[in-house]
Amino acid sequence: MRRTFIIDGGRFDTMEGFYDEAERVFTRDLSWRMGRNLDAFNDVLRGGFGRHAYGEPILIRWVDYEKSRRDLGPDRMDAIEQIILDTDHSGHDCLLEKD
Repeated sequence: MRRTFIIDGGRFDTMEGFYDEAERVFTRDLSWRMGRNLDAFNDVLRGGFGRHAYGEPILIRWVDYEKSRRDLGPDRMDAIEQIILDTDHSGHDCLLEKD
């Protein structure tokens, strides 16, 4: 069974807001902020930052996915989705459920 993490597209409408949401969802009790770029998001998905263990398989449920697609744009959302699904085999095991 995969642990489920919920990204709520209703909570943001910019990339800065997306990074804040990703930090809220995937990290805990860090003395530093997550980098504001997609490479840092990719690193956080690997785990080990307080919410899930390094390499632990997870499910990401993205609420208001279509709103995020409109707000962030299809190119950026495609890039985020490719990172989540690890299309370049960077070392994490995520599934994506779009709501």
